[in-house]
This record gives sequence, structure tokens and C-alpha cells, in this order.
Amino acid sequence: MSQFTVVYDANVFYPAPLRDLLLRLAAKRLFRARWSAQIREEWVRNLLANRPDLSPERIKRTADLIDSNIHDCLVEGYEHLIPCIGGMPDKDDRHVLAAAMKCGAELIVTFNLKDFPDAVLAEYRVKAIHPDDFIAELLDLDAGACIEAVRDMRASLKNPPKTQDELLATLLKQQLPQSVSKLEKFKLAF
Repeated sequence: MSQFTVVYDANVFYPAPLRDLLLRLAAKRLFRARWSAQIREEWVRNLLANRPDLSPERIKRTADLIDSNIHDCLVEGYEHLIPCIGGMPDKDDRHVLAAAMKCGAELIVTFNLKDFPDAVLAEYRVKAIHPDDFIAELLDLDAGACIEAVRDMRASLKNPPKTQDELLATLLKQQLPQSVSKLEKFKLAF
């Protein structure tokens, strides 16, 4: 397994298709995906607040399955670092950086790049990256493993099943234009 470590911010867990793809990519062991219980609680809380049609039990079961299927995903013992972090535009995001520092992550995968300014993160040797840039870089690094992850994702979609084009359209809705453009070249493989 690669020792290259990334922390997933809560917002990348929120949309199910993106969550599914990011977790399948993590399962390919090209990198170590990490998050904290606090990050987990944040995405679960926000999902339940915005999707009252989903049952709390189902979402909790999903979160438990995620945690149990990604080896060593939960970062613990970072809380003492939070008060030491300054310069963040939103103090409520310090816990994400603290978790990244604790586990030695090089990247934080997040949609909220403005909340993780380069100048602040550089002090801690961490960078924030948009999920589209992250997935596109993974495709450049190991297209075969990424295609396998997308193939596995598509195969799991049974109700309803999706064609390659339908899956790419779903991923495009997840704000992944760069990644979809790269995946289009391989769509016959998944």
C-alpha cells in the first residue's frame, strides 16, 4: 500500500456518486484515505439535514460500512492541534487540517479550496486539492487502477444500471469535468 496520504473533507462524502468513486479509488491502494470521526459526523449531519427522505439508520449503516472497509481510515488524537492552527478563514475547518497534520497527509481533498488557503497550509506542508484535480492526477498516475474502480462502480449500479455514458454524465454532475474528459477515452473499458 502506498504511504501517500490524503484526508477527505466532509463535503466530498456528501454526494453519493463522488463518495462511491473516491472510496473505490482508495480501495485500489494508490494512496491512503483518511478522515476523522468529526469529519464523518459532519457529512452525516449535513446529509440528514438536507435529505429528510433518508433514514438516519441507513446513513449510519453506510458510514459504518465505509469506516470498516477502508483500512485505518479514522484519524484520532489530533484534537490538541486544533487551537494551535491560525490563519484559517473558517475556524470550524481547523479540525480537518489538524487531522491531516496528525496522520501526515500531503493533501486535503475538498470542494472548499477557499477555506484552505495555500499560504496557511504551506506552513504545515499540506495542500488542498479539488476532487476533480485529485482524480485527474490519479488517472495520470495509474489509469488502469482508476478504470478498475470506475468499472467496479458501474457494475455495482443495478437499480437502475447505467451505461458508460450515463455514468460519465453522473460524474460530470459531481463537478468532475477534467476527470470525465480523461475517462471518456477509456469508456469502452468500463
